[in-house]
Amino acid sequence: MRAEGQAHIDRIDAALALVRQSLDWERALRRLDELDARVQDPTLWDNPKEAQAITQEQKRLESAINTVREIESEKNDAVEFVELGDAEGDDDVVNEGLASLEKLAIRADADKVQALLSGEADGNDTYIEIHAGAGGTESQDWAEMLFRMYSRWAERRGFKIETVEYQAGEQAGIKSATILVKGENAYGYAKTESGVHRLVRISPYDSSARRHTSFSSVWVYPVIDDDIEIEINESDLKIDTYRASGAGGQHVNTTDSAVRITHQPTGIVVASQNDRSQHKNRATAMNMLKARLFEREMAEREAVASGEYAEKTEIGWGHQIRSYVLQPYQLVKDLRTGETSTAPGDVLDGEIDLFISAALAQRVTGEAVEIEDVE
Repeated sequence: MRAEGQAHIDRIDAALALVRQSLDWERALRRLDELDARVQDPTLWDNPKEAQAITQEQKRLESAINTVREIESEKNDAVEFVELGDAEGDDDVVNEGLASLEKLAIRADADKVQALLSGEADGNDTYIEIHAGAGGTESQDWAEMLFRMYSRWAERRGFKIETVEYQAGEQAGIKSATILVKGENAYGYAKTESGVHRLVRISPYDSSARRHTSFSSVWVYPVIDDDIEIEINESDLKIDTYRASGAGGQHVNTTDSAVRITHQPTGIVVASQNDRSQHKNRATAMNMLKARLFEREMAEREAVASGEYAEKTEIGWGHQIRSYVLQPYQLVKDLRTGETSTAPGDVLDGEIDLFISAALAQRVTGEAVEIEDVE
């Protein structure tokens, strides 16, 4: 096989291996057989809720398994096509086979990411919460850049976005903001973005044009439905009202309609100011709190299962996950996977899927990578 074709084959094989690992292939095959038999049982629909859950799981597993088999079959066909062209000295046949392998490699990568979204709440809408770190205007400006990056990322994916909470900085940027992202698998795609993001640049606010380092924290948690019960004791809550702030709007700075809820046992704080009604903002904030508590429980279960549970620190909400260097050179580097981009402008314009894909894959493989931060 020619080097170009082998590179495509290796890429396809790596993607399929990861999908098989994420599915636990042999277990998935057995489970699909069980589900197929269960669906044939005429008593299944005596319990519509259970029946719906079973049929949804069956369709998901069947789709994932069939996709792997289909890509494997098409890869083998393309390889035979290239080998036939080589044997007959027909470059047109070879090039057609290589083109098929290239397209299949692209498809395999896309299907790989889709298959990795199999978590309990991966299919849900999501909240993305951004907080500026210490450093005043510098960090607040960086937080607003992240706010724009995630908004642009969501738009690129065709997701709908709503700004739930927005606290403007004193001079520029934002102190905090929360975006509601609506779309299929929104949480699944965004969940690996939680952590501390670091920016290195020549500050536009420094008359001496010195290099500054700024930090902001991102927290991602899923929107949960009414089927998920989260118990909250009202006596554990501290509820504050305040006047909304933001880029504009008739209700901004006119009434104390915005609501902030602090869950005192955990220190979790959520806020909503998107509605003119204090009552509706309180309901939204309560839903956000339930979502945060649910995400916290999922994260703890996952960490315990992997034997790596440790309390998150208040400062970091986790750990530093990515550095964005704009000067003296241009580089974005993920400190978990080693994934890099030399086009930070594109990344800050929402092109973050390469980092998301690598981080999702790492969750499946469990491979820890020692990565040095960039200066």
